[in-house]
Amino acid sequence: MRSFVKSWIPQCLQILRSPCRLFHGCNRLLTSQVISYYDSVNRCEKELPEYFNFASDVLDKWSQLEKDGKRPANPAFWWVNDEGEEVKWSFEELGFLSRKTANILSEACGLQRGDRMIAVLPRVPEWWLLNVACMRTGIVFIPGTSQLTAKDILYRLQASKAKCIVTSDALAPAVESVMSECHFLKTKLIVAKGSRDGWLNLKELFVVTSADHKCVKTRSQDPMLIYFTSGSTGSPKMVVQSHGSYGIGFATSDIMWNTSDTGWVKAAWSSVFAPWINGSCVFVHSLPEFKPAVILIFVDYKFMSLKHCLSGGEALNPEVMEQWKIQTGLDIYEGYGQTETVTICANMKGMKIKPGSLGKAVPPYDVQIIDDHGTVVPVGKEGNIAIRVQPERPFCMFSEYLDNPEKTAACMSGNFYVTGDRGIMDEEGYVWFVGRSDDIINSSGYRIGPFEVESALIQHPAVMESAVVSSPDPVRGEVVKAFVVLAPAFVSHDPEKLTQDLQQHVKKVTAPYKYPRKVEFVQALPKTATGKIQRKVLRNKEWEKA
Repeated sequence: MRSFVKSWIPQCLQILRSPCRLFHGCNRLLTSQVISYYDSVNRCEKELPEYFNFASDVLDKWSQLEKDGKRPANPAFWWVNDEGEEVKWSFEELGFLSRKTANILSEACGLQRGDRMIAVLPRVPEWWLLNVACMRTGIVFIPGTSQLTAKDILYRLQASKAKCIVTSDALAPAVESVMSECHFLKTKLIVAKGSRDGWLNLKELFVVTSADHKCVKTRSQDPMLIYFTSGSTGSPKMVVQSHGSYGIGFATSDIMWNTSDTGWVKAAWSSVFAPWINGSCVFVHSLPEFKPAVILIFVDYKFMSLKHCLSGGEALNPEVMEQWKIQTGLDIYEGYGQTETVTICANMKGMKIKPGSLGKAVPPYDVQIIDDHGTVVPVGKEGNIAIRVQPERPFCMFSEYLDNPEKTAACMSGNFYVTGDRGIMDEEGYVWFVGRSDDIINSSGYRIGPFEVESALIQHPAVMESAVVSSPDPVRGEVVKAFVVLAPAFVSHDPEKLTQDLQQHVKKVTAPYKYPRKVEFVQALPKTATGKIQRKVLRNKEWEKA
């Protein structure tokens, strides 16, 4: 079972099930305005409220129901690690701790409403407290994967103009190495057991900080989150999401375990908003390294039976879905979305599953396949996967690419937002993924822009020119492959050793997951008449081999 599970677990594993001993007396059918009102907004039956704050309008409502005895104090958050440590919070406890955290950000850190804060943390409970605390204070939360390098952190600090960064002791040295170039950065907050010179310590501040805090009143359209998303022709873009766009319109129940990294948008969807808007429990395993065996052990033994499984990030092979059903008795429901949009299409519970399909459009989206001029194409014809944004823009879409109006405008075509992916829609409305319009590489759910890898490679003296593309891989779906034209002085060097040198170089210069797992040395790269490298030619050859 482990061999085929490896190929899809990294994208996103979501498991819904509750051990009965933990959730005694929990009425899953509890009628609550918390669920019904926002569900009706998502179905476009009610207008998006002018004011909305997920902390006060959702989390605090569940907390009050617990206090009033109308809801059992079941875990809202459940965290474990390999050392046997365990953390459980009810909604009331989550509220108490997040209000303390909010005061730390406002008082000790000196942050104000509208300020931006970057959090580069692994799967630790403090990440969730900081997320909610930013909602309470109106601070814009900017998550980042803990695999970021000093160069990545520098770019994000400079581009976002963040006034505060929160990280672990492992990444503190990387932050310190670039601080002199970050003129907007005012405060450094560390999540660690011990103190560090020049840093505020979150755990120490908890001891002396009050939990008396009043949540700010935010409009639905006020910015709440910024995610950096990789691009194929430039540096990562900043995607702005509002309090209403991500805070409303998710559905789940019982316990939800989402395995994506805290730096990726799937953590916001499935480890914060989706479960908590429904009063469900977020389960988290620290997973400092991806270990399929650990996940399978928890699936088999911690949760005695699964209720629902879904996957996102890239299309699953039909044989993977078939084997999973043989082993578990359950289907895998695939979904498709972007940082900019949340879920666009999905195989919803109760739908007929067509293996390989992305499913159907999810409300409130009107998804169509269009040509390059913004015209809807006939059924069965390939085109651009797009979302109708005129005459009315769906509330759950991103606000803008921050400080990049040209890119914001470029993703529109006629009455549609263009996702950048190609697809086909069949006669029943199911969408089928064909490929990417750009050159983004999706390896184990990690989106990697070739420009970033090429920029790292060119800094090595052996590299005269390079082109980075996706290459098929049986475990990761696809991996980074670099075609390299060597500088004359390195042509006679040992290829195997040179490959290892280049791989190590990229790991040091940029995030380790971006390094090229495959390297091929070539005499020249295919180019257009104007000198532009034709990555598509190289990519197509790679996939034709498979």
